[in-house]
Amino acid sequence: MQKRKLGKSGLEVSAIGLGCMGMSYAYGPAPDKKEMIALIREAVGRGVTFFDTAQIYGPFTNEELVGEALAPFRGQVVIATKFGLKIDSNGKQVADSLPEHIRQSAEESLKRLRVDAIDLFYQHRVDPKVPIEDVAGAVKDLIREGKVKHFGLSEAGLQTIRRANAVQPVTAVQSEYSLWWRRPEEGVLSTLEELGIGFVPFSPLGKGFLTGKIDEKTTFDSSDFRNIVPRFTPEARSANLALVDLLRKIAERKKATPAKIALAWLLAQKPWIVPIPGTRKLERLEENIGAAAVELTSEDLREIDSAAAKITIQGARYPEELEKRTGL
Repeated sequence: MQKRKLGKSGLEVSAIGLGCMGMSYAYGPAPDKKEMIALIREAVGRGVTFFDTAQIYGPFTNEELVGEALAPFRGQVVIATKFGLKIDSNGKQVADSLPEHIRQSAEESLKRLRVDAIDLFYQHRVDPKVPIEDVAGAVKDLIREGKVKHFGLSEAGLQTIRRANAVQPVTAVQSEYSLWWRRPEEGVLSTLEELGIGFVPFSPLGKGFLTGKIDEKTTFDSSDFRNIVPRFTPEARSANLALVDLLRKIAERKKATPAKIALAWLLAQKPWIVPIPGTRKLERLEENIGAAAVELTSEDLREIDSAAAKITIQGARYPEELEKRTGL
């Protein structure tokens, strides 16, 4: 597996990481824990060194899973986790990035992940009640104490990124980015390039849609969060298959798959972009890793961009309430 550096931080990771959320959260009933531990360890064996989790996934069970799975590989892998969201008494996710909560979160994550220091600690969502300078300062203290190595932001807007970076250099920003969600191109990517910050796209396969395995007839488990996503209504899926058809056309020419082309397209955008597709299946893991070997020429990229520009993606990427919490 090729390696990439996240911006100018020097943090080197595999060109494709592994998003672990779906192994215990959001996409229907959690699979067998032993199988997921085996899958994570298989990823290490195939050259993946970058693993993504968060406290809220589960909550907490995903960090425990990742911690147990990667315990034999300390020093060989990079684990990213996130702070700043908690479950309130009504069972809703709410933001809490008060400095004392950040410190408590770090201490608890260290235990669950079974590590002495958190490699990359993201603020999961911007907390409008807490100045980002206070957040960055709290993480800076944790870095000074050796409990955290790198600071990250998730789904943050341009001014938040700049203000945070002025207090504590930001190693990476994580946001959704793929051929069917290109909002980061509207200023975020150029800002990251200017500041020397790496970019980690989550949902690089459009929550599974860009693999070509989902159509308007696909049904999801009742606990699968895609059931509440406007972009996943049957009508939207039917319209959005035009993008999958484009990927399939390029894939046939490249002797690849739509998923590989979608990931290769992301890798071709910038050398400091590291997507983190998630999966629960070995064959999908192999397919995703294989994307790093797919070379898209400048002509291929022009063709993809030109054809994609003619396709209007239907449906919002999140319900309105969730979308409000992004990009502050």
